[in-house]
Amino acid sequence: MRALVFHSAHDVKVDTVPDPVLQESDDIILKVTATAICGSDLHLYRGKVPGMKEGDIMGHEFMGEVVEAGNGVAALQKGDRVVVPFVIACGSCFFCDMRLFSACETTNPDRGTIMNKKSLRPGAALFGFSHFYGGVPGGQAEYVRVPKANVGPIKIPNTLADEKVLFLSDILPTGYQAVLNAEVKQGSSVAIFGAGPVGQMAAACSQMLGAEKIFMIDHHPYRLEFARQHYGVIPINFDEVDAAEFIIQNTGCRGVDAVIDAVGFEAKGSTLETVMTTLKMEGSSGAALRQAIAAVRRGGIVSVPGVYAGFIHGFLFGDAFEKGITFKAGQTHVQRYMPELLEYIEEGKLAPEAIISHRLSLESAAQGYRMFDRKEDECRKIVLTPGIVTTANLP
Repeated sequence: MRALVFHSAHDVKVDTVPDPVLQESDDIILKVTATAICGSDLHLYRGKVPGMKEGDIMGHEFMGEVVEAGNGVAALQKGDRVVVPFVIACGSCFFCDMRLFSACETTNPDRGTIMNKKSLRPGAALFGFSHFYGGVPGGQAEYVRVPKANVGPIKIPNTLADEKVLFLSDILPTGYQAVLNAEVKQGSSVAIFGAGPVGQMAAACSQMLGAEKIFMIDHHPYRLEFARQHYGVIPINFDEVDAAEFIIQNTGCRGVDAVIDAVGFEAKGSTLETVMTTLKMEGSSGAALRQAIAAVRRGGIVSVPGVYAGFIHGFLFGDAFEKGITFKAGQTHVQRYMPELLEYIEEGKLAPEAIISHRLSLESAAQGYRMFDRKEDECRKIVLTPGIVTTANLP
């Protein structure tokens, strides 16, 4: 089959690789009908996430048709259309019983990027996201093996097109969990740092839940304008103003009820931070988190769906303590939210497909990564389809 394969930083190619096969009784084989390039895929593409090996198949946002199922699969059958969550969870361990699926302690033999190992058990394996998260082949391919198929994939009615439901695999539930963690409700004020795909989905969900004022912070004007038009955000370009200061001045010098950090560890920071991360003296940029702490009101919440790894200098925990801030963070418990989000889509309350800016063939995936990474052609979100021919011009 054909699949998008990691070779080294900034070097990914569509290669011919062996077809996946059933390995466990509760596996399925999926014929991929749509897959997408996620913002967190760019961390891998740039060589920023440890544990990637040459030959790894990338991609964790995908859906398709079941073409083979193990004899232990009861929830699905051949021919079903399903969306697959990027988190692989067993459904029956200590954490899965609490519906904390991304903390599943049975699917990942490693411990992720946690530095303080001690006796900590691992979190869940992820599709296509390095050997720190299980080394499971991803879904930017013609076919993919899906473990734990009784727990993860959700069946999709034939009345809904792939593009309407594809983002149930990651960015929509990730944005939704971030908004729930931020306790956004009718009349809330919220600031979202990062106008990438997760930030856009967080804005959509905040609007749906009745947020009165949504600030969106980024430095790509086209992404800010899209969010303004579609989700009614107040756009802030952090290259032009101090975002936290602007937010404070426009909330009665109080700050917002909640901040969502949808940027993560590659936030644009100071020259010192850039040098420190290059020299491996720091694991992540703290720029977005410092702004979040400054912009949120006393007693407010900072919700962090953006990926972080390692240690951060200048965290300003004293400010967080003095303001009485609550932090909520972590990988998304995707399985927990997929059913209700599917209902919102069916009811027309959410239209996540609006974010799509480019549709390419799987064969054009490498060019798609380059375009998304460089923010060329006002690229917001790319959907890849195996077996089609790309007609769009690629920069």
